[in-house]
Order: sequence, then C-alpha cells, then structure tokens
Amino acid sequence: MKLDTYKLDGSKDSSVNADKTVFGIKANQSVVHQAVNAELTNLRQGTHSSKNRANVRGGGKKPFKQKGRGGARAGTIRSPLWKGGGTVFGPSPHDYSLKMPKKMRNLARRSVLSNHFANKTIKVIEDFTIENPKTALFIKILKKLDLLGKKITILSSVYSENLYLSTRNIPNIYVVNALNASTYDIIDCEILLIDKAAIELLNSSLGVQS
Repeated sequence: MKLDTYKLDGSKDSSVNADKTVFGIKANQSVVHQAVNAELTNLRQGTHSSKNRANVRGGGKKPFKQKGRGGARAGTIRSPLWKGGGTVFGPSPHDYSLKMPKKMRNLARRSVLSNHFANKTIKVIEDFTIENPKTALFIKILKKLDLLGKKITILSSVYSENLYLSTRNIPNIYVVNALNASTYDIIDCEILLIDKAAIELLNSSLGVQS
C-alpha cells in the first residue's frame, strides 16, 4: 500500500509504504467506541465534592427541646432539611479511570487509521521543517495543500517547537506525537496530516507481524 507524499509548497514529492495491517484492516467499530469512551472518561478528574451532615461545621447542640413546641423535633441545625444543612447523597470524589488491554487500544487506532486511508483523508508531508515559528507562514502552507478551514490533527514524528508555535493560534488544528496519539485524537478530525517519518513509526509500532 502506498501513500503519496507532498512538500510544504504543495507539490507532490514521492510515496511512502503504508503497512496493510495498520492502514488496510476492516474497522472494528465496537473496539473504537470502547477506546474513545475510555479515553474521554479518563480525562475526568473526579474531584467534585459536597459536604454531608458530618462535614458541615456546627450543629452539635440540640436547637430546642424535644417536646412542647408543637413543631417537628430536631436534633441539629445542620440537618439536610434545614437551610445551611448538609447535602444528602451529594457528589463525592470518585475515580473514573477505565483500563483497556494494549491489543485493544492498538486495534482501535489501526481501525481509525484504516478508515482515514479508505476515505482518502490522510495527507503525508515529507517533513515539518519550519524555519520561523509564524502563524501566517503555516496558513500559507495550508492554502498550498488545500487544507485551509479543515479540522486537522497533525501527527509528527518528533517534537518541533516551531511547528507548535506556528499552529497554536489556528482554530481546529491539533499537534501530537504520532506514537502518543490516542484513538480520539485520530478520529476527531477531518484530515490527518502526517510526516513521512511518522508513517514509518506507525508501521513499526502498530503493525502486526505475521
């Protein structure tokens, strides 16, 4: 399987091999759903909290005598029935983390990459060498590649400060290392913009040996 590569000026350069076990499998939608659900759930901090009757300050003294007033009996002014009282069944700190087997996580990423390949929404760049970190310069590159206005995830083989600084003020563009990209990072875009070295990294890290 081949993917055409392009230079930053939009001209076609050469091609790169795409591993069939990474970019050419039948997508497993069930595993993709599980992976995205787990990744989004793991983003939750779970630090929400409220004070129950035991945590509210005060209320140790019985507010009035038990009988003779004609009203309901009360043992504390911090009862949940009273203003300023504790919360009943309120939120408490909770661990939302979900774990998935490594093979399932890799299958989900291969499924999404294969879907992009089938839909021809992968654009491979020879490399992301940008001399000056300027937003206007990268917008010109997007125009030459006919990608301006698209929601793009950029998979880079190595961290580039200039690439990050050039794209951070452009809406709907997300830069992530190819080996660290999650299923959600790959699926949450219209176009995958990948450098040639990143394709080779994905081939070696996600490829299934026969």
